Amino acid sequence: MKKTILVAFMAISGFYGVAQSDSGFGIKGGLNYNANGDYFESAGDAARNPDRNVGYHVGVFGKFGASKVYVRPELVYTKTKSDYDGADFDMSKLDVPVLLGINLIGPLHVFAGPSFQYILDTEFDGVTIDDVENDFSVGMNIGAGVSLGKFGIDLRYERGFSDNEASFINTNITNLGPSRIDTRPDQLILSLSLAL
Repeated sequence: MKKTILVAFMAISGFYGVAQSDSGFGIKGGLNYNANGDYFESAGDAARNPDRNVGYHVGVFGKFGASKVYVRPELVYTKTKSDYDGADFDMSKLDVPVLLGINLIGPLHVFAGPSFQYILDTEFDGVTIDDVENDFSVGMNIGAGVSLGKFGIDLRYERGFSDNEASFINTNITNLGPSRIDTRPDQLILSLSLAL
């Protein structure tokens, strides 16, 4: 009986300690701005056509750690759109960022970490995609955010490390051989989150 009470007390203390460390899980969603080449050129294109390279994401996250340092794994479905000379390249993927964060002053925090991507589907206007070289790739997330109680907002930059290309055949021009486009992520991501 004493052992049962002691184990129950330790379990409750452990749950209380986890609750005090701001650990938990939640949902997130937001917009992605996918860039091609130089960001400054892409920003000018975005000002002229703001919906050209905008995608979205939805997912879940966990947060573990103390009040100063935390680990935040995420599972996110992402849909991106990129413009290549007037044609749209759409990609659907699963992202798994594993972020290490530091709480700074007040609600402000910064984070960085690897992001593992699995490409689900690709589509390019007017062409048939033969194959993406690697369905699985690795990248890096780095960013900052603000937490206001259960709500949070963050802005991050994502860049793929793994060389990854999609080969395609133009169905309108039959005398040209296959071409390739770089499918590595290079994007700004704006997210809203809700801790549950």
